[in-house]
Amino acid sequence: QVQLVESGGGLVQAGGSLKLSCAASGRTFSSSAMGWFRQAPGKEREFVTTIRSSGTTSYADSVKGRFTISRDNAKNTVYLQMNSLKPEDTAVYYCAAARPSPFYFGNYLLEHEYDYWGQGTQVTVSS
Repeated sequence: QVQLVESGGGLVQAGGSLKLSCAASGRTFSSSAMGWFRQAPGKEREFVTTIRSSGTTSYADSVKGRFTISRDNAKNTVYLQMNSLKPEDTAVYYCAAARPSPFYFGNYLLEHEYDYWGQGTQVTVSS
């Protein structure tokens, strides 16, 4: 069983920055795709970014150029650096992990591709 614990959320003014962290338990972290999703009030949860075991990344168009995902396999931690924050970035941010699957060739852009979820951390951007 993998447990994910997010931290780093908070209140920030528009244009500011925040860095989220997600600490994962489990020995297979380095082989797992890790993603960040977010859910704004009254909206469905949406994909933000992913970093695959190979190190390749993908971003939602809405955050491209502003957010950066990275991972430290030695610390079993994935990070989300968020710059130039906008009020529309306000949401609960969730970290997600996929079980290692050498025969799966998806892009890890969809919720159902992930098996484990954190409890979420609130990010609020004031205008």
